[in-house]
Amino acid sequence: YAVARVPGSKMAGAEGDDSLYPIAVLIDELRNEDVQLRLNSIKKLSTIALALGVERTQTELLPFLTDTIYDEDEVLLALAEQLGGFTVLVGGPEFVNCLLPPLESLATVEETVVRDKAVESLRKISQEHSPVDLEVHFVPLVKRLASGDWFTSRTSACGLFSVCYPRVSSTVKAEIRQHFRTLCSDDTPMVRRAAASKLGEFAKVLELDYAKSDIIPLFTALASDEQDSVRLLAVEAGVSIATLLPQEDLEALVMPTLLQAAEDKSWRVRYMVADSTELQKAVGPEITKTDLVPAFQNLLKDCEAEVRTAAANKVKVFCENLPEDSRETIIMTHILPCVKELVSDTNQHVKSALASVIMGLSTILGKDNTVEHLLPLFLVQLKDECPEVRLNIISNLDCVNEVIGIRQLSQSLLPAIVELAEDAKWRVRLAIIEYMPLLAGQLGVEFFDEKLNSLCMAWLIDHVFAIREAATCNLMKLVEKFGAEWAQNTIVPKVLGMANDSNYLHRMTTLFCINALSEVCGQEITTKHMLPVVLKMSTDQVANVRFNVARCLQKIGPVLDSSALQAEVKPVLEKLATDQDMDVKYFALEAISVSSLCSCLLSKMLNDQRMDFLSSFTSNIVSAAKLCMLVQLRIALRKHHPMSHSSAIVSESVHACFSMPFAFLRPELILPVADGAKCLFICFSRFASAQHIVYMCSLSREGKKISCAHTV
Repeated sequence: YAVARVPGSKMAGAEGDDSLYPIAVLIDELRNEDVQLRLNSIKKLSTIALALGVERTQTELLPFLTDTIYDEDEVLLALAEQLGGFTVLVGGPEFVNCLLPPLESLATVEETVVRDKAVESLRKISQEHSPVDLEVHFVPLVKRLASGDWFTSRTSACGLFSVCYPRVSSTVKAEIRQHFRTLCSDDTPMVRRAAASKLGEFAKVLELDYAKSDIIPLFTALASDEQDSVRLLAVEAGVSIATLLPQEDLEALVMPTLLQAAEDKSWRVRYMVADSTELQKAVGPEITKTDLVPAFQNLLKDCEAEVRTAAANKVKVFCENLPEDSRETIIMTHILPCVKELVSDTNQHVKSALASVIMGLSTILGKDNTVEHLLPLFLVQLKDECPEVRLNIISNLDCVNEVIGIRQLSQSLLPAIVELAEDAKWRVRLAIIEYMPLLAGQLGVEFFDEKLNSLCMAWLIDHVFAIREAATCNLMKLVEKFGAEWAQNTIVPKVLGMANDSNYLHRMTTLFCINALSEVCGQEITTKHMLPVVLKMSTDQVANVRFNVARCLQKIGPVLDSSALQAEVKPVLEKLATDQDMDVKYFALEAISVSSLCSCLLSKMLNDQRMDFLSSFTSNIVSAAKLCMLVQLRIALRKHHPMSHSSAIVSESVHACFSMPFAFLRPELILPVADGAKCLFICFSRFASAQHIVYMCSLSREGKKISCAHTV
C-alpha cells in the first residue's frame, strides 16, 4: 500500500522494490496512530531524503508531504523546522523552489508556533533563491498568502515582505508595498497585529522616500488603532523608524505619535513606552531633553502601578543616556522629585523596582549630591516594610561605597540589617545571610566584629535548618575574607563552645562548622583546636551526633597529618565501627574505607594484635562500605601475606559474602577477590547479570583469572 501511494512508483521496475523501502517506511510511520512514531519519522526526513536521492526527493517525498499536512501540531512543527534545512537535499539553490509548496501549506495552519516556524524556514530559504527565482516563485507565494481568505495566511505573509523586497525589481517592489499597506488596514485585528510587529523591520529595507511616504502613514494609523494590542506593537515599530529618519523629519513625523502613545488611554501601551530601552538612543539627545524628559516624568507619575514599575526600572538607564552637559541639572530638576515620590509609593513592586536601580544614581550625581539628596532616600528604603525593598538596597551597596564610603551609611544601615536578620519569614533571613560576606568586605573586620559578629553566631542556632546551613557557609566565606588568624581568635572559640550545648541540633551544627572551617583554617588550627572537640563528641548520647562525628572525621582527614590520624582518629573510628546504632557503624566504616586508616588497620592485623576486632568486623557484613573495606584488605593481604592468619579470616568472610543476596554487591567489587571456580559459580548462581558476564569475560581475555573462562 505504501509503495503504491508514492508518486512515481513506476520507477520500481527499473530499480527494484528495495529502492522504495525508505519512503514506504516513512509513509507507513506517518500514518501510524502513535504520534511519537510520526514525530520520529519526520525528524528522520533528512536521512530518508539522502537515501532517496535528489530526484526522488523532489518528485516523490515533497509532493507526498505537501498532500499530507494534516497532523498533530508537534509533528507539523518538526516538519516546518526540517524543511528549512533541505536546500542541499533537493539539489541546491537551483531547485530550492520545490520546498515552497509544503512550507506554504504549513504557513496557513491554525497553530501559531507552526506558522512561525514555517515563516522562519521560508525566510531562510528565500536567501537561497536567485533574484529571478525570487520573482518567479517566492513573490507569488507571498502574494497568495497576503490575499488568502483565512487570516492565518495573511499573518504569515507579514513576515516575508522584508526578505524579498531588496532583491526584486521596482515594479514588484511597488506591488509588495501595496500588499503590505492592505494588510496594515486589514479587518482582522490579528493581521494588523502581525503587520504592526513587522512594520519596523519592513521600514529598514525600504528606500528613505518610500519610508516617509508609505511607512509613516501606516505607523500613524496603527498607533491610533482601536485595538490596544495593535497600538502597543506600533510603539516598537516607531523606535525602529526613528533610527532611519533625520532629526527634522523625526521630530515632525514620528515624535507626535510616540508622545501620544506615552499618554495613551490603555496602560499597556504606556507600559511599552516606559519599558523601551532604545527610544532615547533612537531620537537623540536634543529631542530627549525637549520631549522625552517630560514624557518620562509623566510615566513615573502614572496612575497604573505596572507603568510606574516599568519606568522606575529604567531610571538609571534613562539618566545615563541624558546629554552630559545637562545631565545633572535635568536629574536634579526633573527626575529626582519623581524618584522621591516613588520611594514612598503605595505599591511594593514600584518601590522594589526603584530600590534595584536607585543606588546607581550615586555614580552619576557624585558624592555631594549623593550625601545630600540620595542618602536620605536610601535610608528610607532600608526601613521600608517590604523586605524585598530592603534587600535590593543592601545588594547594591557597592555602588554607594565607591562614591561616599560605607561609613556614612553604617549607623542607619545596621538597624535595617538586624531587622532583616530577625524577620519572621525564614526566607528573608536566608537572603540577608547571602549578602553578609559582601557587607563584611565593605565594612571591614573591626566594624564587623563590633556590630555583626554576634548576629552571624546567632544564625547558627536558628530553629530552621536551612538558616543554620547557610550560616555555616557564611562563616567559611568570612574566614576566606578575614583570614585564619581572625577565625582562631574570633570564630573558632564560639563555634567550639556550642559542642557543650544541651540541644543536640546545636552540637551537630558545631560539627558542620568544623567541616566547613577545617580547610580554610588549615592543619594547625584544625589539629590543635577542632580535632579534640570532635573526638570528645564521639561519646555523645545522641546517635545522630555520633555518626556525624564519623562523617566529620572523614571530611577533615585530608587536613590532618598521619600521626594524628593513627594516634587519635583511628581508635575513635574503630570504636564507632562497633557501635550499637546501625547508622553510626555505617558511617564509621565508610570513613575507614575511604581514608588512609585502611593501611594503619591492615598493619595491626598483620601483626595479629587485634584479631578480636577483625572477627567482630567480619562477622556481620551489613553495608557496602564494610564489604568494600573487607575487599581492600583481602586484595592487600593476598598480595603481600597470602599465608597469614588475617588473610585466611578475611578470605573466609569475603567468600561467605558471595552467598548472601545483598543488593549492593557489584561485579567490580566481588570478582577481583573471588578465588576459584566454586566462588565464581556461587556469584553467578546468586547475582548473574549481563554486567557480571561482560566483566568476567574481560578478565578472562586479559588472563587475570585462570578459572574465569571455565566458569563463563
